[in-house]
Amino acid sequence: IIIPTKSNQSRSDLCGKVNPNFLDTTSIMLTRTSNTVPSIITRLRSNGARTLSSESLKVEEVPKAKKENIKYFKIYRWDPEQKQKPYISTFPVDLNDCGPMVLDALIKIKNEQDPTLTFRRSCREGICGSCAMNIDGSNTLACLCYINSESSSATKIYPLPHMYVIKDLVPDMSNFYEQYRSIEPWLQTEQSKEPGQKEWLQTKEDRAKLDGMYECILCACCSTSCPSYWWNADKYLGPAVLMQAYRWIEDSRDDYGKKRLAELDDAFKLYRCHTIMNCTKVCPKNLNPGKAIANIKKKLAESHGAV
Repeated sequence: IIIPTKSNQSRSDLCGKVNPNFLDTTSIMLTRTSNTVPSIITRLRSNGARTLSSESLKVEEVPKAKKENIKYFKIYRWDPEQKQKPYISTFPVDLNDCGPMVLDALIKIKNEQDPTLTFRRSCREGICGSCAMNIDGSNTLACLCYINSESSSATKIYPLPHMYVIKDLVPDMSNFYEQYRSIEPWLQTEQSKEPGQKEWLQTKEDRAKLDGMYECILCACCSTSCPSYWWNADKYLGPAVLMQAYRWIEDSRDDYGKKRLAELDDAFKLYRCHTIMNCTKVCPKNLNPGKAIANIKKKLAESHGAV
């Protein structure tokens, strides 16, 4: 209903009374409106217009936000360019928005909180050995170590112990790889292949002797958990390298087993092992370097006629 007004008409005229000058106009508009409203309603119904219903008036429930599940990570930090002593940084991580592994938390911290945090990682499947570090006092792979969500205490992360640190969680592996190179970890034969020969074959029984040794990924978790390696890393080869040496000694296709044994017959290279077995305890691949070292000692004893 439209009631025309004039610019000079007061507000009280509209609220208290109707100007008689407009009664004729008002009656005409009301008549027109009364005639058109039913036709409009008829059109809406014929066109299938929707009407309000109880279902359309329902309000969808907003899902409640999950309560934050905060876990703290205390991480060893050291940057040689900053010229300051090593320190510990604490980072909060919401486990509801994080993967289950410690490596997931480290990546989340680096992406969202501190891009300067430095660590090694590659495959995330326990194959490359890059993310080896000390987590809550034990050497392991960050990609295979579950976050302890049941404990309220902070997770402590350090680089592999008793190794020079390049930055943060990155240790210097130069000495470790140099020791690995020293055992010549490749197949050595006295004869060359015959024409048309593609591979050096061996029986299934001889192949089975290599199980438990060839799976080593050289992550150095075992060597850096060994107290003997801590104090004599410059001379003692360590569990990982010695197990790889025995892997080639046991290979039936290799013709230099005696030479390999002779090179290991040293008071420091081999006999610094005191069977503490930390190496076997921490191996993320569930291998037994201690057993391999014992077998090397046994073969040397047999070669000397002691057994």
